[in-house]
Amino acid sequence: MATDSLPFRYLAVDGPIGVGKTSLVDRLVRRFEAVKVLEDVENPFLPDFYQDKPGAAFQTQMYFLLSRFRQQQGVIQQELFQRLVIADYVFQKDRIFAYLTLADDELALYDRLYATLEPAIPVPDLVLYLTADVDTCMARIRKRARGFEREISEDYMAELIDAYNHYFHYYNRSPLLVVDTRNLNLVGKGGDFDQLIEQLKRPIRGTEYFASRGRS
Repeated sequence: MATDSLPFRYLAVDGPIGVGKTSLVDRLVRRFEAVKVLEDVENPFLPDFYQDKPGAAFQTQMYFLLSRFRQQQGVIQQELFQRLVIADYVFQKDRIFAYLTLADDELALYDRLYATLEPAIPVPDLVLYLTADVDTCMARIRKRARGFEREISEDYMAELIDAYNHYFHYYNRSPLLVVDTRNLNLVGKGGDFDQLIEQLKRPIRGTEYFASRGRS
């Protein structure tokens, strides 16, 4: 049994590509013996999408939408067993990418399917929104060296970060904790991670912000 616990059952961590979602989720899962839900990064259409091949954006988005829906149905089943579930995305973020990449006719078809699926999606008890600037995200992407991500441009990253900031500025589906990761070390030794845990254990209402008190 876990020796530590959080006051909720479903936590979602999100933010732009390269911000550090999966690394933080991995550490939280180990700490709390939680069930881990990671989005499928092995999307077979991603390489073509980053190379800007015709039709690849729609194929990529539809694959992600259906994959994420299937995973979220699994989250509902996990909640029945009273275990903490931690995911590295919120389902609604799918539309952020769709509106950035799809043509109008593709978006109309996407929206029809999205509207059918979205009501069946569980709402997280808390969302952690990880933020960073373009330079930080690009540096982290280069460091992890996934082959298909080499095609990501700074212009696309800037658009993506702006879209994320806009979405979460108006987010009100659940409590939201905003974490600026630019000067934090949430996966290594030091006080940042422990301080984040302290804040997660307290009641969070509306939108709040995590501020580290410095490394110990």
